[in-house]
Amino acid sequence: MRLVRRTWAAGCAAALALAGCKGSGKEDGPQGGQAGENKAMPVQVLSLAPGEVRDAAEYVGTLISRSSITVFPQVAGYVQAIPVRPGSWVQRDEVLLVVDPRRENAGLRAIQAQRASALAQREYAQRTRERSEQLLREGLQSRQDYEQAVAQAQQADAAARAIEAQIQSQQVQLGFYEVSAPFKGVVGNFPVKVGDYVSPQTPLTTLDQSKVLEISVDVPVERAREIRVGQTPMEVLDAEGKPVVGAPVFYVAAVPNAATQLVQVKAAFENTEGLRAGQLVRVRVTYDIREALTVPTAAVTKISSQSFVYVAAPSDGGTVARRTPVEVGDVTGNNYEVTGELDAGVTVVVSSIQLLRDGQPIRPMTGNPQAPAMGGGADAGTGGAGGPDAGH
Repeated sequence: MRLVRRTWAAGCAAALALAGCKGSGKEDGPQGGQAGENKAMPVQVLSLAPGEVRDAAEYVGTLISRSSITVFPQVAGYVQAIPVRPGSWVQRDEVLLVVDPRRENAGLRAIQAQRASALAQREYAQRTRERSEQLLREGLQSRQDYEQAVAQAQQADAAARAIEAQIQSQQVQLGFYEVSAPFKGVVGNFPVKVGDYVSPQTPLTTLDQSKVLEISVDVPVERAREIRVGQTPMEVLDAEGKPVVGAPVFYVAAVPNAATQLVQVKAAFENTEGLRAGQLVRVRVTYDIREALTVPTAAVTKISSQSFVYVAAPSDGGTVARRTPVEVGDVTGNNYEVTGELDAGVTVVVSSIQLLRDGQPIRPMTGNPQAPAMGGGADAGTGGAGGPDAGH
């Protein structure tokens, strides 16, 4: 009898506990969960408007100096000195290399010694001619002797002039033993060293003037047709893709390269950024600039090959996010060009894209949109195609 009473009491206690649990679930049950799901999510929105769209492409280009030469000596001999370092800036007429001039100096001194004798002989012959002329007037000398004195004076003068010319030539030749810079620029490497024998066929170094540089790129034939000389801009980009210098195209090759079937295109610019001739750089060629409707890349998601945006659409309870197909083209900056499906004035969501689902209530906020760490732009395969509703 006692056992039956204890069992009945335990059953009553369990029933009361179960009833208490059900009573508390009225506040947090399905109705409370539905209210949590319907709570509007704050998102940044943007009204689409036409913007500048650039049809551009990037290439690897080469910088070319408009004044770039290989320096050769004009004389043969042994290298005596190299007073400048490779890679240094030099001024015009600054000495780059010295060839041993001792043999030429010795020859010059010998000719200068001959000049002293020639000048003395010319002076003596001139005085003799003057005396002969005086004697001829006084009748004390024959015409033949006078003409002989005149001829000797002329010969002495010619000999002295020849010596002077030899000295000048030797001095000019001696100047070639100092190899100087023909213009201001940057000195290249020296393949020779002190003590080496060089000839007029030996390259000594290079000299580049980088004040004005050319950008040279090779573009496809079909794109070369779109380039307008004097109008199409070319820009050198830094590591972050920002323009450093730029200039319009001034040259388009008439025929493509036989090996690559690419067309050479050039632009020239003032080098104010310390760029160097021969440097490989990122180059952007802008083929066209036009006005078109754009949408931020952060607002676009993809499922397979179809792109979508979330449009802020009105509903009975407020505003909801409607996933809408969109056709996009190339990227300019941080924006896609809209090529179909959307019109100007449509308001799209530009933040929290991966947290949204189709039809979810939202609370639009305008301002400078900043995509969060879980912003748009991901493909469906990575879980970034519009939240848990992506498969609908």
